Amino acid sequence: MLQYYIKLSWLSIKRTPMLTTLMVLAISLGIGVSMTVLTVNYLMGKDPIPSKSEQLYHVQLFSYGKGHSNQHSSDLFPLQLTYQDVMNIHQSNIPSRKTRSLSTGFSIIPNNAEFTPFMESARAIDSDFFAMFNIPFIYGNTWDKSVDSSPKNVIVIGKELNNKLFKGENSIGREINLNTINYTIVGVIDNWQPTPRFYDLNNGSFNQSEFIFVPFSLLPIHEYPSWGNNNGWKDEDINSYQDKLRSETQWNQYWVELNTQEQVNQYKEWLTGYIEEQKKVGRFENERAAASLKNVKQWLTYNYVVSDDSSILVSVSFMFLTVCMLNTIGLLLAKFLRRAPEVGVRRALGASRKEVFIQHLVDVSLIGLTGGLLGLLLGQLGLLSVKELYPEYHQLVYMDTTLIVVAILLSLGSSLIAGIYPAWKICQTNPSLYLKTQ
Repeated sequence: MLQYYIKLSWLSIKRTPMLTTLMVLAISLGIGVSMTVLTVNYLMGKDPIPSKSEQLYHVQLFSYGKGHSNQHSSDLFPLQLTYQDVMNIHQSNIPSRKTRSLSTGFSIIPNNAEFTPFMESARAIDSDFFAMFNIPFIYGNTWDKSVDSSPKNVIVIGKELNNKLFKGENSIGREINLNTINYTIVGVIDNWQPTPRFYDLNNGSFNQSEFIFVPFSLLPIHEYPSWGNNNGWKDEDINSYQDKLRSETQWNQYWVELNTQEQVNQYKEWLTGYIEEQKKVGRFENERAAASLKNVKQWLTYNYVVSDDSSILVSVSFMFLTVCMLNTIGLLLAKFLRRAPEVGVRRALGASRKEVFIQHLVDVSLIGLTGGLLGLLLGQLGLLSVKELYPEYHQLVYMDTTLIVVAILLSLGSSLIAGIYPAWKICQTNPSLYLKTQ
């Protein structure tokens, strides 16, 4: 029976090409706009590491002096830590894993004469960084944990950089020149791009991840520059890199992995003890002095990665889809009522209202499916436009399988809802009226 209904629907569509085209365009435009906005909003708020988002915590310390705070955060806490604080709290053995983190960069001097020197962003971290954030390796592995305390010029690079410098070959043991200093490659990671880039939201929530990772322990030796935010609340004479290391400037991040609630409680208690110790030496003088732990989801919410504006845009886009569906209802009424004589004859020959109703819903489903597929294409064009207008959102210009299924279901669902009244209306046709006419 379904095959018969589809055949009738196809014949009906061919008889009214203009009306059908207008309905398909209305549906596709509504789906295209809705899916463009929904895709960006969905990927912005997507859990970037679902398997561990509740075990990874970003550490914050209210290290300000009296009368100072961060007016840009909801709880007035600073978003980053001082170098001396990350060094001090790194002594705790409570976390299962832990890493200091700094955004930096280098001038790469290739050994291959085909390439001229070029700049590349990098990240100074500890060896636990890779296991904490589930970063896959192609070749080798991270440096030995001893390097976190006994610095060595070793490095982990990304697949893209390895392809560029070494044509994708196994480069373990080879050297790379950064700022005239040679580093030995110990690992090459696969493509890794968490979206949002939760591990460092201070330097662009959707920026490209780094291709270079060096030991944080080398920081005071090679005096790596900060390519991220540097926030200070205290007037200090900073005339050298060592002065900055000893200063109250907040320019580092710190992440820990705590696998149980007991660990979380123990670590909070340890941080409270650390703050009390620092008060004794004249630091943490603010009455709000405390520690804060936020897991990945809490950290994304805290930093407003998905802004209220994005949620409003989603609502507006669905309002636009509703308008498109209202127009579709009018077009469906015009299309179905033109077929009233035909429906009247079918009713007189024994077709039930239920059969007529289902027949017209099949019509609507075919139109909705076609509109949905065209809407997917328009949605992709919309995402490409977003990429051109906002290059920092280049990681958000794709629809995954979930979003594609959502688009098709949305087009079918909205079309069926729009088609219920027109289909019901045509079912009320009085057969005798059209039999007399015929």
